[in-house]
Amino acid sequence: QVQLVESGGGWVEAGGSLRLSCAASGSIFSINVMRWYRQAPGKQRELVAAISSAGSTNYADSVKGRFTVSRDNAKNTVYLQMNSLKPEDTAVYYCNADIYSGSRWNLANYWGQGTQVAVSS
Repeated sequence: QVQLVESGGGWVEAGGSLRLSCAASGSIFSINVMRWYRQAPGKQRELVAAISSAGSTNYADSVKGRFTVSRDNAKNTVYLQMNSLKPEDTAVYYCNADIYSGSRWNLANYWGQGTQVAVSS
C-alpha cells in the first residue's frame, strides 16, 4: 500500500507565505512526477505545479513567480512553497504522484487527502 500525506496548510493573511509538504510512504520502488492540485469551493480541481524525478518543473500561470515546487527524492517528499498569497489561492490543496510500488512494472497514480489553505484579505 502507498499513502500520500499532506501537511502545512492553514490560515494566513494576504501577502503571507505557507509551505506545504507531502510525504509518500509504503512499498515504493520509485516515484515519477509529483504534483500539487487545488480545488476551491464550487470550482473544478486544477493543477498548480508539477515536478519530475529529474527536477523539471511547471506551474499554472496564476501561481508563476509566487509558488515554488521542490522535492527530496531521498525522503519521497514534495514541497510547495507559497509566497505572496492572495485570497484567490484559498482552496484545498492535494498532492498527487505517479508511483511504482513494489516493482518497476507496477505504476499507479495516487492522491493525498488534501490540506486546507485559507487566505484572508
